[in-house]
Amino acid sequence: KYTSVAGLLKEKGYSTAFFHGGTNGTMGFDSYSKLVGFDHYYGRTEYNNEKDYDGKWGIRDEEFLQYTADILNKTKEPFIGALFTLSSHHPYFVPGRYANVFRKGSLPIQQSIMYTDHALRQFFKTARQMPWFENTLFVITADHTSEGYYPFYQSNVGQYAIPMLFYMPGQKDLKGNSGVVAQQTDIMPTVLGFLGYDRDYLAFGSDLFDSTSNAPRFSIHYISGLYGMMKEGWYIEYDGQKPTSLFDLKEAMLQTQH
Repeated sequence: KYTSVAGLLKEKGYSTAFFHGGTNGTMGFDSYSKLVGFDHYYGRTEYNNEKDYDGKWGIRDEEFLQYTADILNKTKEPFIGALFTLSSHHPYFVPGRYANVFRKGSLPIQQSIMYTDHALRQFFKTARQMPWFENTLFVITADHTSEGYYPFYQSNVGQYAIPMLFYMPGQKDLKGNSGVVAQQTDIMPTVLGFLGYDRDYLAFGSDLFDSTSNAPRFSIHYISGLYGMMKEGWYIEYDGQKPTSLFDLKEAMLQTQH
């Protein structure tokens, strides 16, 4: 049994939907989303227009994000929607009409990231016209970095240094940057806390907006047989039997950025 933000909010009357433009069954997203409480899944099959297929991963981001906005606009409120984009994966597909619009960058992936940024920008242009926009909390994050240009993002620490953005139009309290160590498991309790969720639940993270909490701030990941944990300015690696290395995070970041 899994606790998810979709399953918990469904009990509060929320409509729930998961969106992924990839071929249905990819990474098990369709079956997993149902397992954790999403009532509806929208993928390449539901999109049902192969002229927007990129030939490799699924429906192109720009078109699929517009489709997502349209479906959400037809979804009974309140709702929670999760969207997993396609771009920024090899072979770094960029539609032909944008071949000379976005600069190449220093790595092939960078042009496809610019395309993803464009698709997201177009999504917000569309969503901004919809009645639910002003009252919606948007959470934007990534799974990990890929083919980093700067040395830091090629390190075991940097590969998992990703942005996590919380945005709600007109919400003045959500302004500024935080240097607190966080991880993806913090998203659910942060969202539930923001919404004023009033029931007990199980979570592996903590509410990032709760300044009164004594919960430890840490991040854990696993790569190439090593577990890594960042906490209180330190990064430690562990092979399952014993610690293998310990770094001062500030010193390590300075060394890998030059």
